[in-house]
Amino acid sequence: MARETPLEGLVALVARLRSPEGCPWDRKQTLHDIKRYLLDEAYEVAQAIDSGDRDNLREELGDLLFQIVFMARLAEEDGAFDLGDVIETIKEKMIRRHPHVFGDVNLSSPQEVVKQWEEIKEREGKTRGSSILSGVSEDLPALYRAYRLGLKAAKVGFDWKGPQEVMEKVREELAELEEALEAGLLHEASEELGDLLFVLANLARHLGRDPEGVLRKANEKFIGRFQEVERALAEKGRTLDEASPEEMESLWESLKGRSSRPAQN
Repeated sequence: MARETPLEGLVALVARLRSPEGCPWDRKQTLHDIKRYLLDEAYEVAQAIDSGDRDNLREELGDLLFQIVFMARLAEEDGAFDLGDVIETIKEKMIRRHPHVFGDVNLSSPQEVVKQWEEIKEREGKTRGSSILSGVSEDLPALYRAYRLGLKAAKVGFDWKGPQEVMEKVREELAELEEALEAGLLHEASEELGDLLFVLANLARHLGRDPEGVLRKANEKFIGRFQEVERALAEKGRTLDEASPEEMESLWESLKGRSSRPAQN
């Protein structure tokens, strides 16, 4: 008898959870219910990659795989498809989109591969709907979606020439935001803030960076420095509630300056 593979074992586990003898919570879930968990797990995988913790990455990839197997099980129960169909579909797509590997096409650079990939997608009808921007999911985080929309538009030449030109647009949007704030026009200020964030997302693209990744690093930097302020106050026997905004700002600037100085040998 053939030994059960790890993937087959996971499929059987999910089937058990969904069975009448399984878990009441798991039996109640629908595709719409668990969509948010799929997104959460994808972000936790990204965080594990950024942390460099391979043990954590292994665990988070497992959590993400569980969500995929679970969703495939729900589709199978509805008579739509099963996990085997999912695997075969992606295998066929990868073979079709890599004719330079599985066929007789010769490509010599990553740029040529990307160009061919987009051409194949277009022939498949995957890239063009009513707009070149079709296919950029509405469920993406807004900052990353702005990046993807800019990337799509850039492929047909609708783009800034470089980061300096984007910076000019940043200054323009910032000035419009300041004008709206000075006039007390909060609705207009909100709209201008959105325009500024959109441009900043595309500035990250021109710098060769993913804006979500850039912001994640900034978030972690803020957390680290704020926790240092908390520790510095605790060493003085004080809490955040007892400290004045001026005292916290002074500690923040002191710690910021310390972290920006190069290490001494």
